[in-house]
Amino acid sequence: MPRIDLRGKTPTVAGLRAVLPRGGVDVDSVLPTVRPIVDAIAERGTEAALEFGERFDGLRPAAVRVPAASLTAALATLDPAVRAALEVAIERTRAVHGDQRRTDTTTTLGPGATVTERWVPVDRVGLYVPGGNAVYPSSVVMNVVPAQIAGVESLVIASPPQSDPDGPFHGLPHPTILAAAELLGVDEVWAVGGAQGVALLAYGGTDTDGAELAPVDMITGPGNIYVTAAKRICRSQVGIDSEAGPTEIAVLADHSADAVHVAADLISQAEHDEMAASVLVTTSPDLADATDVELAAQLATTVHRERVTTALTGRQSAIVLVDDIDTGIRVVNAYAAEHLEIQTVDAAAVAGRIRSAGAIFVGAFSPVSLGDYCAGSNHVLPTAGCARHSSGLSVQTFLRGIHVVNYGEAALKDVAEHVIALANAENLPAHGEAVRRRFGGPERSDAGIG
Repeated sequence: MPRIDLRGKTPTVAGLRAVLPRGGVDVDSVLPTVRPIVDAIAERGTEAALEFGERFDGLRPAAVRVPAASLTAALATLDPAVRAALEVAIERTRAVHGDQRRTDTTTTLGPGATVTERWVPVDRVGLYVPGGNAVYPSSVVMNVVPAQIAGVESLVIASPPQSDPDGPFHGLPHPTILAAAELLGVDEVWAVGGAQGVALLAYGGTDTDGAELAPVDMITGPGNIYVTAAKRICRSQVGIDSEAGPTEIAVLADHSADAVHVAADLISQAEHDEMAASVLVTTSPDLADATDVELAAQLATTVHRERVTTALTGRQSAIVLVDDIDTGIRVVNAYAAEHLEIQTVDAAAVAGRIRSAGAIFVGAFSPVSLGDYCAGSNHVLPTAGCARHSSGLSVQTFLRGIHVVNYGEAALKDVAEHVIALANAENLPAHGEAVRRRFGGPERSDAGIG
C-alpha cells in the first residue's frame, strides 16, 4: 500500500484533509446522462423505466411488482444457514434500533402556553437495494428495520432484476433479497434497478397489469454512481438519506495490534469495490511493515484478488505513519471514516476521543464485518468525510419532528409586545398586526396592546 509519513509534522486540519487519501466519485460527471432518464420516467412512468432497464440490464420483467408467490418461494428455498444468520441480524438490529424511538415531549412556557414536539413517521418509503458485484440482503435488514420501528406504514423495496433463464427467479431481484423481504414482512418489491429504479420510486407509475405503483416520500439505500446521481436529481421530489460514495475503512493502531487482523480488515472493505478506501493510521513502523507482508500473503487466497488489489493500491488507500496516538486521533478525526477501527492499548479510551466517524469498532474483536451483519448497529453510514457532520441511517431518518404550538389568550397577550417589537425591527409590521388585531386597540402595530 502507498505510505504517507506524518512523523515529525503537525499539519493543520486543512492540511490533513488535503494530504490524506480520498477517492470518491464525480457524481456531477454523470448528471447529464442520468437527468434524461429521470425526466423520461417523470413524463412516461413505468414504460420508460422498463425501456431503460432493458437497455442497461438486458432484461424486461413481465411486471414491476414481484408476485407474492415469488417472495414465499424465495424464503422457502433459502439456504437454512443464511436464513438463520438473517434472523440473528434482524433480531439484533431490532434490539438496537428499538431503543432509538423518540417520544413526544411537551414544554410548558407559562400558563396556557405549550409547545409539543411530535415525532411523525414518513408515510411511504422506497428502499433501494443494489445488485452489482455482490448481493446485499443485509442492506434490506439495515433499511427496513429502522423504518418499521419508526412506524413507516408503507415500504417498497426496489432492486435490479437478475438473469436466471432456466430458473424461477428470472427477471426478478435476487432470491436472497426476496427472502429477506419476506422475513421482514415487506410484501411490496419492485424488479427495477439503477437510476430508473430511483426515478420510478420518486414519480410512481402504473404496472403492466394496470395496478398503481405509488410514489414514495423518501428514498434510502446505497447504490452506484448512477443511483447516487438519480437520488440527487430526485431530491426536489422526495427526501433521501444521503449520497453514498464508495465504502471506507480506517484503522487506528499501535504496536499492540495484530497485523493479521489489520490486513484482513483492510481487505474485507476493499472487497466491495475497486474504489473502496482502506487506510491504516499507525504509530508503529513495524506494524506497517508486517501489515504489508500480511496483505501480500492474504491476497494470495482472496477470491476477489484483482478487485481488492486495485482498491488497496489506489489513491484512496494508504498507510499513514504518525508519531503518537494523539496525532493519530487528530488524523482519523480529520479523515472522518465511514468505518473506524481502534486497535490500540486501551482502545475504549481512545474510541471515546473520536469525534468524527460513521461507526467506531473498538478492540481486536470488533471488526467492521461484524457491523456489516450481526452487531445490531446500522451499516448504512456517511462516506467521503461526511461523518464530520452527518449520521448513519437510524430510526430518526424516518421521523419528522413537528412542533405543535398551543397558546391561550392570556399566554399570547403575555408576549404580544415582544412579537410586535421584533416584527417592527424586521420591517414586517403585518406580523405584529396579526397579533394586535386579536386584542383590538390602536391601528398602528407599534402603538402597544389594548
